[in-house]
Amino acid sequence: MRFVGVRDGRRVVVGRVFAPAGDQAADGGPPAEGAGGAGADGSTPSRLRVARIAEVDDFYADLPRWAEVARAATAADSEHDLDDLTLAPPVPAGARVLGMGLNYHAHAAETGLDLPKRPPIFGRWTASLVVDGTPVPVPPGERGLDWEGELAAVVGTRLTDVDEDTALRGVFGYAAFNDLSARRAQGASAQWTLGKNADRSGPMGSVVTADQVGDPGAGLRLVTRVNGEVVQDGDTSDMIFSVGRILSFVSRTVTLNPGDLLITGTPAGVGYIRTPPRYLGPGDVVDVWVERVGSVRNPVVDASARP
Repeated sequence: MRFVGVRDGRRVVVGRVFAPAGDQAADGGPPAEGAGGAGADGSTPSRLRVARIAEVDDFYADLPRWAEVARAATAADSEHDLDDLTLAPPVPAGARVLGMGLNYHAHAAETGLDLPKRPPIFGRWTASLVVDGTPVPVPPGERGLDWEGELAAVVGTRLTDVDEDTALRGVFGYAAFNDLSARRAQGASAQWTLGKNADRSGPMGSVVTADQVGDPGAGLRLVTRVNGEVVQDGDTSDMIFSVGRILSFVSRTVTLNPGDLLITGTPAGVGYIRTPPRYLGPGDVVDVWVERVGSVRNPVVDASARP
């Protein structure tokens, strides 16, 4: 199953996405070469419809119940075209958003840094999260934004001091994510918080349930494109720390709740490593696609578009 967040006044409602009968688009096909990608579900949004399930806080407060309601829903219940809706990230406003600073062997090699002995965790705020198609502004004083295509995992059950297998089984679903980074702000201090929370810098795609995706450790191709050009082409089997291991590590200190979000790190190919460094500026379009999960595509604009 695939889920999106739908804005309804001040509320966000979680909805299940349906494709027309016989159409596999909602399963998240790869973006077209040179096109910069499709919508968050790997297809043209007008082909998809949405059945509203529950308000987002209610959805995660009783996830087993609402997941069953969603499973029982049919295409006949999908009363809304996806392109007629205002979307929002399908996670609670109070969710913890945890990022990984270095989690791919190839990315560690390109930075010249030693492999971390423990998962290097940083925090994002949900206020930085946006959806497919949202213009992302470059903050003043930055040369541009750096792309970081990633796989995000949405927690589906309460996790307190759990082992790795339990933690992995506790994942509700996965989404494509772009951990867009303001590098000057990130490097201004020993803490990364500022550079990882620029306005609208966390584009997130729709959430596909874990049973459809499988274990990311078995390998999911991850591709980032800028204006149609491939800039990252990695595989989640190259992760240093598995999804289960990261969540288990965090759960030793912080109890994770349904709806919390783990951003699992980026593969090789980021912009600041290049010679010369390359950044996203106004007019660029960046697309992140993850195999069996889908994509998220966003234009970059200047600072005048900041909220």
